[in-house]
Amino acid sequence: MNQVEIVLANTGERMIIEPGTPLKQLAEEYVKQKTEAEGKAPWPILGALVNNRVEPLQYRIYNPKTIQLLDITSRQGFRMYRNALTFMLYVAVHDCYPKATLSFDHSLQNGFYCRITPAVEGFELPDPMEVCTTVRERMIALQEQDIPFTSKTMLLKDAIELIRPRHMPKTLYTLEHLRQLYIEMNFLGDTVHKINGKLAPSTGCLTTWDFRQYEDGYLLLCADPQHPDKLSMFQNTPKLFAIFREHHQWVDLLHTPTVGDYNRIVHNGGGQQLILLAEALHEKKYAEIADQVRQSGARMVLLAGPSSSGKTTSCRRLSVQLNVLGYDVQQISLDDYFVERARTPKLPNGEFDFESIDALDIPLLNEHLKALFHGEEVKIPTFDFIKGDPYFSGKTLKLGPRSILVVEGIHGLNPKLTAEIDESLKFKVYVSALTQLAIDDQNIIHGTDNRLVRRIVRDNNFRGWNAYETLRRWPDVVRGERKHIFPYQENANVMFNSALLYELGVLKRYAEPLLKQVPEDCEEYSSARALLEFSELLLPIDDKFIPYNSIMREFLGGSTFEY
Repeated sequence: MNQVEIVLANTGERMIIEPGTPLKQLAEEYVKQKTEAEGKAPWPILGALVNNRVEPLQYRIYNPKTIQLLDITSRQGFRMYRNALTFMLYVAVHDCYPKATLSFDHSLQNGFYCRITPAVEGFELPDPMEVCTTVRERMIALQEQDIPFTSKTMLLKDAIELIRPRHMPKTLYTLEHLRQLYIEMNFLGDTVHKINGKLAPSTGCLTTWDFRQYEDGYLLLCADPQHPDKLSMFQNTPKLFAIFREHHQWVDLLHTPTVGDYNRIVHNGGGQQLILLAEALHEKKYAEIADQVRQSGARMVLLAGPSSSGKTTSCRRLSVQLNVLGYDVQQISLDDYFVERARTPKLPNGEFDFESIDALDIPLLNEHLKALFHGEEVKIPTFDFIKGDPYFSGKTLKLGPRSILVVEGIHGLNPKLTAEIDESLKFKVYVSALTQLAIDDQNIIHGTDNRLVRRIVRDNNFRGWNAYETLRRWPDVVRGERKHIFPYQENANVMFNSALLYELGVLKRYAEPLLKQVPEDCEEYSSARALLEFSELLLPIDDKFIPYNSIMREFLGGSTFEY
């Protein structure tokens, strides 16, 4: 057979290989050369981008390809590590307690909060401390055995029969309602599973992790992707965890914890009712927050959250609820306090860092806030995003005896923003799409991915950007959030989960065509494929049922509010 030419993107080298060469062989040769050149071994290779599609090391090459080998420090490599680690935990639980079931409820920092519960009537688990110790020891044994993760494409009906006896009702339901002949299933030894995404090559690669008790469940901690020999630093976040608990109360109320449950409701004509219930829960929450603001005696609400969390709509809807309580609500957007371009900080790549708090004119903001709380009238700037400069349009603001000021922006919870203002005047609200539907008991949809789908749709509707442009900018946005927003979220007096259980079914109508247009010759193609993988599992819902004051209107258009 003819030999195959490939491009190894890690080195820029063109190589001639034999047809059928596995990625594992290329990875071994690359590690050997890297070790000889640098005097130390690099981090283990976990997979590769093959023509910008994520593939495991078992993948064999038969045609010309561009290949980028991935380790844990890459976004795709970290996901492969994380996917493999969750599978190893699943196997450990199944081996130790075959009559129990493992459920991943949500991500928590760089780990997962999960529960282990009886799956068979009459079976009781031991004390949680004993469960934790037993499972951890089994995970260590699996890691030391360096068992390969494998995958096999099989008839869907055969996959269903393999899953049926394994106490995985949500996974089983999802598989039973797929409309396809074949499916790729994952294996660790003789244990079968369906993981949403590709896996690291073997359990021996999973060298840094921890499994511990947390609250009334367990916490699976992953390696720090920037320092793979260390655990990700975990900080207790009781307010954030309380919101996750509230979310699970909501999904129980709406009977939609997983994609399969959602699809069943939509298939049976319950989409409109699901929208109405989800929106009613949001309205109830806004009213509760307004009551808390009144009880606090604050004169200013600082409302913050990461990109595409629905901050602007939340600001408007909370203002309406404050109006109901008799407040005269005045609003300030931190976007109007950007400094001119010449003073804007820059990222290491030379691009402007608009996510940094130092991109705001903090002295001017504090000067205005102090004047307002002393009863003075101030001239509010307006920022011209085209010219990159603030200007004064004649807009003024003055607070009366029943006035309350609502300040919206990503840095609202950072103490540096309003350092000169008395804390007793402030009430702080954190808004984010913190969690969503799960695919099944072991595969969650991350809140970050949820927000990314929102932003893709919004950027296309209101900025004219295609999905590639949004995906290209997204890593910088996430880095900015981790640095400037997430460290301060526990400063909030209250947190609001802006995710709506129906929203991905609505957004998919708009997002999927955009994601399918992302060109294959860019790295963002792999991110587009990952978003499509879970989006395509959902049945669509018509957006005509969505109220005009919904957070969804911030991304879809047609809102009652002006933005």
